[in-house]
Amino acid sequence: MKTLHLEKNGIRGLAISESFAQESEKSILAGIVMSNEFLIDGFVFGSATIKGDDITAEIISMFEKLNRDDISFLLLPGTILSMYNIVNIEKIHEHLQIPIIAASTQDSSGLIDSIKYHFPSNYENKLKQYKNLGPREKILLETKNELFLRVRGCSIQECNVLLNKIIIQGAIPEHLRVSQSLAKTIFKSNLSQ
Repeated sequence: MKTLHLEKNGIRGLAISESFAQESEKSILAGIVMSNEFLIDGFVFGSATIKGDDITAEIISMFEKLNRDDISFLLLPGTILSMYNIVNIEKIHEHLQIPIIAASTQDSSGLIDSIKYHFPSNYENKLKQYKNLGPREKILLETKNELFLRVRGCSIQECNVLLNKIIIQGAIPEHLRVSQSLAKTIFKSNLSQ
């Protein structure tokens, strides 16, 4: 089990973001390996089914494709991705044995009604997955912005220290900003083909 060694420089994290359009069948997932000193030294790509149940397995597969033992944490832009493809961060943490941080800039009053609307005939499984995520915790960053977190394998206090190190401005960690930009670029280039 890896822990966050926040006193060290050069700790690497894998950040995975997505891009898709409403009419897409699949989302593009782009991952970058970046240090807390903002050095990028790895990329990985994948896809997930829109409104599906395959994103957890795909994230694990993306991590394993990298075949690296120097990644200290996984950073995600939340736990509800690809139109209700719910990320099981507990399962990812158990499998990868590194801290998992799902950080969102948006507060949410809950998605129960929305899940029932989008999955009228089979919402029970999605609701179970959603409820298993547990509540999010709010932190205030040094930039005076708020982030809403779900974490496994580390404390909220450790996350706060780490995120303040890897946010240059605003509320979005640089790791996620770059992986999001990469996912959007790949998605747009696939559309033009």
